[in-house]
Formats: sequence, structure tokens, C-alpha cells
Amino acid sequence: IEKKYDKACEFCKKHKTRIHYVIYGILITAYLAGVIAACSLNFQRALPLFIITVLAIFFICWDFLIAKYEDKIAAFFSPAERYLKKQWFWLKWVLCAALVITIICWLIFDTAKQGSRQLISFGGLVMYVVLMFIFSKYPARVAWRPVFSGIGMQFILGLLILRTKVGFDAFNWLGIQIQTFLEYSDTGAKFVFGEKYTDHFFAFKVLPIVVFFSTVMSMLYHVGFMQWLVGKVGWIMQIFMGTTPVESLVAAGNIFVGQTESPLLVRPYLPYITKSELHAVMTAGFSTIAGSVLGAYISFGVSASHLLTASVMSAPASLATSKLFWPETEKPTLTLKSGLQVAKGESNNLLEAASQGASTSILLVANIAVNLISFLALLAFLDSALSWVGNLFDYPQLNFENICAYVFMPFSFMMGVDWEDSFIVGGLLGYKTFFNEFVAYERLSKLIHNREKGGSIYVNGVKQYMTVRSEVIATYALCGFANFGSLGLVIGGLTSIAPSKKKEIAGGAFRAMIAGTVACFMTACVAGMLTVPVLEVPCHILLGNAFNSTDFPANSTELVECCQQLFTSVNNSQEIFPGGNYSLSSWKGCCQILDQPAFHC
Repeated sequence: IEKKYDKACEFCKKHKTRIHYVIYGILITAYLAGVIAACSLNFQRALPLFIITVLAIFFICWDFLIAKYEDKIAAFFSPAERYLKKQWFWLKWVLCAALVITIICWLIFDTAKQGSRQLISFGGLVMYVVLMFIFSKYPARVAWRPVFSGIGMQFILGLLILRTKVGFDAFNWLGIQIQTFLEYSDTGAKFVFGEKYTDHFFAFKVLPIVVFFSTVMSMLYHVGFMQWLVGKVGWIMQIFMGTTPVESLVAAGNIFVGQTESPLLVRPYLPYITKSELHAVMTAGFSTIAGSVLGAYISFGVSASHLLTASVMSAPASLATSKLFWPETEKPTLTLKSGLQVAKGESNNLLEAASQGASTSILLVANIAVNLISFLALLAFLDSALSWVGNLFDYPQLNFENICAYVFMPFSFMMGVDWEDSFIVGGLLGYKTFFNEFVAYERLSKLIHNREKGGSIYVNGVKQYMTVRSEVIATYALCGFANFGSLGLVIGGLTSIAPSKKKEIAGGAFRAMIAGTVACFMTACVAGMLTVPVLEVPCHILLGNAFNSTDFPANSTELVECCQQLFTSVNNSQEIFPGGNYSLSSWKGCCQILDQPAFHC
């Protein structure tokens, strides 16, 4: 028996590769048979599985062809590359002119169709680019290709996701799936904390999501999926933007992981990168959020699809702002030809990877909890102290949010936020910058819930919620780690990975935080340009809330539209009062706003 066993082992070793191919072939055949069976039973139901399968087959074939025939493919396209290099001097001006004409035409037609609010967002985008150029480290050395191609990628991504039905439905579907997936963390939370775990919503509902997501990400790293995905996204940015492999990979990694984890992907190369590349690495961390906390923000009630879109759009924006704020003045040693090997996970098997992911999240969960306790306590103290100071000058409503609102109000308005909402969004940006984005998103979720409840817009002259457009722009503007708390985290984390770069890290971190903040603002501007206006609240509720409040509201676009709709319904009806939901106060208010003739009023 022992001899036969040894022979079997030798045979397996000798034909190991063939046996693997046979097993993989059987598994793939069984999987494809399952997909075909599912599609034949109900194609609509099996559509997501079909799309995932097609994409997987495409990328497997792509990787196989590149690995085997890379040199032949490069040789095939080399004549076209040489021709483009020869003609590039005049070709780039033609492309620039075509781009400018396209933007002008698009703005004209889009403004005619959607209204002029998109123009403010476009003006804000231009303003942020100009400001970054003025305060650039080396304004004369700016390479404009990464800047314009980064903004272009950002705009194209936004256009595909926010304006096309396929892109919007795809990201909306993805957002719903992530929400459903994250809800599985409730099972573990309920077992550990009991049936009434939702009574302590943040501690026992939100933080377990961070643990669950961290576990899943660790498992995906172990099987190599995350390295593959990050490599593909980084390669796309590298080709289109002309950035170096290190900064492209880190920017791509920051879409999925945190600002201290993504540099670990390129850990061996960090001692050899230039100052501009190091600045880009830090900026990418500040302008995006980690997948683990993304789940926590979704649980607050913030739109999952918009958070996902913001994470993706901010990656090219971070490289654009970084290369504008700190241009490359040295010669990078790591180029496209040298290639990079992405670091692999340290776990030996999938179970160990899951355990390590859960254990790693302990520090993250503890950091989130203690930071929120300390920051909210500090905020309450600051508000109390400022109120006392304000009371000395008969202004007791003075608080930290009001101060931040006045500072950030112009920035929020230039993103395209409605003027009456820019004060609220300015306060949220202050919370995010001086404390952290958790505090800001928690405040934003309250505003979202207030709107969904449909209560009074104004209570004692204070606005209780914003328009959906303002909420969307705020979601994009807040979606980044750019705050003073993260500043210390980045300096400490990167210094431990690359001690030889300690001086450069400390010297460039603050500039990187500003660049990361502006990248988020630019993403919000693009969202403001592309977000289609919608009526957030039914007209009868909007008018009732507006005119039943103690203060007469300002003439907002929504109020005017609802009043016009009200009088249009009269003109199309035989009755003077169409009946239904409109109150007498709504009629009186609309008469004042529109100054209608006496026949109606």
C-alpha cells in the first residue's frame, strides 16, 4: 500500500500542472453550465451574474494575451506611437481647441436644458484650478497633462455615472448590493450584544460594519483580487495621465483602502520616490476614504451610490491637484518600463486572512470610537465657550458651526450649493476639516432624515434641511480624510514605512492635506455640474411647510416652480381652487411671490 501511495504521489508531482488544468477545467465548465442554466430559466434575474462572468472572461483573456504577446503587441502599435510623437506639437493644440469648443457647446446646451446652476459649479472648478496654480510650489514647472487629463477622467466618470441611465443604474445597483451585504454584520452584532443592540446605534450597529468590512477586504487581499483590481485601475490612470507607477497604484489603492494601508502596496519603492511623488501619495490618501468606513457612512443613511462615485472620481482628481500644487522637478527612478511588484498578503490561508482582518480592525474601531468621544466633547465645550463670549455682545447663538459656516460658505456656494444652503454646508465642511468626516456625515444624515420626514423647513428662522442637490454636493465634498486628525496619522504611518523620508513627509504633509481638500471640492464641483435637478418634496408639502413657518421664506427656485405649477393647474381647470392638498396659506404665499393678477389672488 505504501509503495502504491508513493507511486501515486510521484505521478501527481510529475503531472501537477496537467492535473491543475483538469481540475480548473472541470470547475469552469460546471460554473459556465450553471450560468447558462440560470440565464435560460430567467435572464433578467441572472443578468448581474451574466455581466460579471463576461467581464471575468474578458480580463482573463486580456491578462493572458498581455503576458504572452506583450512585445508583439507593442511592436504592432510602435509605428502609430512614433507618428504621434512626430505630429504631437500641432496635434496637442488641435486637441486642446476641440476640447475647449466641446466644453463651451456642452455648457450652452446643458444650461439651456437644466438651468444656470451648473454654471456656478463650472466656475468653482475653474476657480479651484486657478487657486492651486497661484499657490503652487513651482508654478513655472507645472506639467498640464496630468492636471487636465485628471479633471477629464473625473468628468467622464461623473458623466457616465450621473448622466447615463446604464451608469446610474449600475452604480445604484452596486450601492444597493453593498448595503444588503453590510447588513449581514447585524447577525454577529445581534449575537454578541443582544436583541436590543440597535438601542446603541453607533457602538453596536455602525462599528461592527467596520469589523466586517475589514475582514472581507483582508480575504480579498489574500486571494489576490484586490491587488489585481488596484493594478488595473492604477494602470489606466498611469496611461491616461502620464503619472508614475507608484503614485498611480497608491491613488488606485486609496479607492478601496485607507491612507495608511495603500502605501503598503508599494512599500519597497517608497525610499526611492521623488518629493512630488511622495506629495501625490499623501494627497491621494487625504482625498479619498477607506472602504471600511464607507460602510459606516452608508449606515448613517447617506446615499451609497454617491459615496461610491465620490471615491472613484476623487482618485484621478487627487493626482491632478497634487501635480498642480507640487509639480515634478526631479527625474523619477521608477518608470513604466521598470515595472512594479505589488505587495502580497502575509496570511497563509483564507481563514487566517479573515482572522487577521478582524483583529486589525480592533485598532481602527477603537480609534473611531475614542476620537468621536473626544471630538464631540471638545465641540460641546467650544460651543459653550463661544456662546458665553457671544452672550457678552448680545449674540448667544455664536458657536463653532457658525464660524466655520462663514469661513467655508463661499467655497460651498462655488461648488454649486444653493445660496440658502451654503451656510449649512459650510458648517459641515468646518466639522470635516477641524474634526473628522465622521462628525460631518453624522450631521448630514440628520439633515437628510429631516427632509425625508417632511417637517417644517424653517423653525425659528433656522433651516432644518437642504435640497437634494445640496445634499449630493455635500456628500462629494465631505468624502475624504483631509482633516487635522489625519495629518498626524499620515506623518506617523508613512514615517514608520519609509524612515529615510521623514523630513520630506513632515514638510509636505500640510500641503498634501490642502491639495486633498481641494480634490474633494473639485469632485463636488463636477457632481454639481452633472447632477440633474429633481423635485425633492411634493409641491403641496413644500408650500405648506414654507408658508406655515414663522418667517416668510426667500424666493427659492423650488418655491417659484411649485407656485407656477399651482397657478398652471388653475388655468387648466374649470375650478378656481383645484382642491386636494393646497392650503389657503399656500395660495396667499404664492400670490405674494409671483404677484399674480387679482383673478387668482
